[in-house]
Amino acid sequence: MATQKLYAGAKLRETRQRLALTQKDFATKLGVSLPYLNQMENNNRPVSTSVVLALAQEFGFDVTELGSGDSERLVSDMREAMADPVFAENAPPLADLRLTASNAPALVRAFLDLHRAYRQTHERLASLDEALGREDARTQPSPWDEVRDFFHYCDNYIDAVDRTAEHFASAAGPAGIRAHALRTLEQAGVTVSFTDISGMRHYDPAAKRLTLSSRASLETQGFQLLLQLALLKQNALLEATLDLARFQTDQARAIAKIGLANFFAGAAIMPYTTFQAAARDTRHDLELLAHRFGASIEQVAHRLSTLQRPGAKGIPFFFVRVDQAGTITKRHSATLLQFARFGGACPLWNVHRAFETPGRFLRQLAETPDGVRYINLARDVSKPGGSFGAPTRRFAIALGCEVRHAADLVYADDLDLANPRAFEPIGISCRICERKDCHQRSVPPLERRLTINSDERGILPYTVD
Repeated sequence: MATQKLYAGAKLRETRQRLALTQKDFATKLGVSLPYLNQMENNNRPVSTSVVLALAQEFGFDVTELGSGDSERLVSDMREAMADPVFAENAPPLADLRLTASNAPALVRAFLDLHRAYRQTHERLASLDEALGREDARTQPSPWDEVRDFFHYCDNYIDAVDRTAEHFASAAGPAGIRAHALRTLEQAGVTVSFTDISGMRHYDPAAKRLTLSSRASLETQGFQLLLQLALLKQNALLEATLDLARFQTDQARAIAKIGLANFFAGAAIMPYTTFQAAARDTRHDLELLAHRFGASIEQVAHRLSTLQRPGAKGIPFFFVRVDQAGTITKRHSATLLQFARFGGACPLWNVHRAFETPGRFLRQLAETPDGVRYINLARDVSKPGGSFGAPTRRFAIALGCEVRHAADLVYADDLDLANPRAFEPIGISCRICERKDCHQRSVPPLERRLTINSDERGILPYTVD
């Protein structure tokens, strides 16, 4: 099999600019000529083996970063944006999108920001809410979307926060992380009580009193305890991280701060090095990991998708949570599979069937239109309200990876991986899915001609050419 050439011009430029080196100095350290470096940075030539070795030796660069980057995410996001009817007559081919994502990622992000602003303005007009006439009307992204994209393009991994949480967990001792957190808060003068409250957590800064719901599960209590600890004891770290992110609004910054505190809590309960080793030993058995670390199934699945530490990466997983309407409420992917930014997930995906079988894991072998094959794991994680009449929050999660990692997953045992017919065809979003004969297609695909014959009716009322 021919070796795939590595084009990573944008990543080379980012590395050089981060090191504050001129092209001439960078070329000298890499042992190449200035014209050769210029060609590599502009993706006119692939990155050579000697340059990869020099990056590792001279700068301690994690060379696996060259192959990951944001290119696939950007291409997926652009394809979804181009599915907007406004581009129907002028949608560029996929090859052009890939070239732009590789050569000009900053331009792509600016385009995505512009399309998001257009979409929000269009939705305001369509809903007749007179938002354009209000003084607080904005064309900037919603705070929620801005924060979601921040974590999305950080690979859902924040190194400084992760390592700090791991260091905190290392001092827990045999009593465990929960006792260590309670002791730390007590030393800070915070009183912790467990009471029958309607919410999960309440902190009174004036009285320095933290109240946690006695109705919540032990896993939820422990998580909320560490989340509050992060907000109180790691505030400087969280604020420094937020400064680097440069959010556009105070609301986005506030949402992101909670997100970082959540990240700290998960990383403290499941410290990177220890958790990664346990994941390998158990072959990523979510139930065993949940029991070992005192975490919920959802917390374990989410943590597995964050094991992206440079130089010590775990299996690249995707993780997603959906509600009963199919709307994606959490999403992250370290794989080639990227989720739609708007709307729901492909209806052929097993995550939607998880609501029908509460408490059970569903396995699925699936293949996306690009020919990549995955093993998917889905499970209902609905959350009872804790009392009669209290509403149940219904969610399902999915965790998956490319099938080449199947040997490392206990869930792949006894599946017919060698049989192509065992892999179900799935997609991302109907408008960017290229499958012609999908029985669940809701709208026609982008970049495809349609034939409409009033004398015939097949699965769809049209034929995709």
